[in-house]
Amino acid sequence: MYNENKLNETARTGRIEVICGSMFSGKTEELLRRLRRAQFARQTVEIFKPAIDTRYSEEEVVSHDKNAILSTPVEHSSNVLLLSSGAEVIGIDEAQFFDMGLVDVCQNLADQGIRVIIAGLDMDFKRIPFGPMPGLCAIADDVIKVHAICVRCGNLANYSHRLVKNDKQVMLGETDEYQPLCRKCYLEVKSEK
Repeated sequence: MYNENKLNETARTGRIEVICGSMFSGKTEELLRRLRRAQFARQTVEIFKPAIDTRYSEEEVVSHDKNAILSTPVEHSSNVLLLSSGAEVIGIDEAQFFDMGLVDVCQNLADQGIRVIIAGLDMDFKRIPFGPMPGLCAIADDVIKVHAICVRCGNLANYSHRLVKNDKQVMLGETDEYQPLCRKCYLEVKSEK
């Protein structure tokens, strides 16, 4: 298991760290915590997010708790490579919205000695693996799955249940559009429809 206390934060060893889970599980909060620690250690940090994610801010990565850090919105994963020159640590939020090329980009960055920290949904609202996340989990040095709390029963939640009728895989949303559910409650809600 990943243990940040054992990580020599000044070492120039490339690595890929993935933070995944459902909506409202604290993925972005954990990403921000790790990036701030790297900044505190005076490491050069670059942060990227998909340009389509404008929910809270166009140029910041913002958690649901409203914590924020300045980032660079990009249209394509190849832009991450182009804009990360000189960085020791790269942060990527909402990785599920990127193209599949993100897997190779992250591998390339880690092979250059860069620490890459990625946060994203591992599954969509239908429980289907989302975008490049399965590939990123496969190549990662460390993967942590964080959990929300089920809004129906209080158990750990793995799933992002969509509350509105919309069958598109990509739909930006918050608490009005999604809620975290455990497996049992997710199956109950689906059987009610």
